[in-house]
Amino acid sequence: MMRLYTGMESGNSWKVRILLEQLEIPYEKVYVDLLTWEHKKKEFIANINPRGQVPVLEDGENRFWDSTACMVYLARKMNRTDWLPLEADKMADVMHWIALAHCEIHFGLQYGRRGVMRDRWVIGNGSNLPEYQKFGRGAMNTMETRLSKQDWLSGDHITIADIACFPYVLNSPEAGIPHDEFPGIRRWLDRCLAMPRWAEPPRAPTRDYPDMPADAG
Repeated sequence: MMRLYTGMESGNSWKVRILLEQLEIPYEKVYVDLLTWEHKKKEFIANINPRGQVPVLEDGENRFWDSTACMVYLARKMNRTDWLPLEADKMADVMHWIALAHCEIHFGLQYGRRGVMRDRWVIGNGSNLPEYQKFGRGAMNTMETRLSKQDWLSGDHITIADIACFPYVLNSPEAGIPHDEFPGIRRWLDRCLAMPRWAEPPRAPTRDYPDMPADAG
């Protein structure tokens, strides 16, 4: 059985859980306590993920650290070309949105939300929030352009592109960017959430997040 190391507050882990549930793949959840920085401790870094992050997907001797790598592995292992097409143009179109998730969404919506919800800022302090929001709004404007014309980000059905962008766009109001001005995104979020077996959301982040311990890697 596959094993997924996941955090209760992790949006990136949610992406992998969503796809596992969509593909109806049995798996074991191993919860990593992010509040105690378990993912940054030397044992976790030495034995599970040298990047000190979740999610981590294990399948026999195979281990994958990144949410995109996990989703690509699952789609290919299950030969699900509906979730990740093999044709060069269609695969590249999916990767447009994967890149957006790793760039503007990550640095804008994810980091902005972390700052607002936890008062933990990657750079500086809350005065940087407008910069995070600028990145995040740019991502959502890009998505709105596509979703105002079609139901899904890539092609005529859901793919891993949609899952990659979903968690932090859903929670963009927590980064100070409401959904009101993005009708295409609102309809898309509803379509995602209406999918059968859509995995339950992670726990909302809190401000009781301690400083990283001295014994962390």
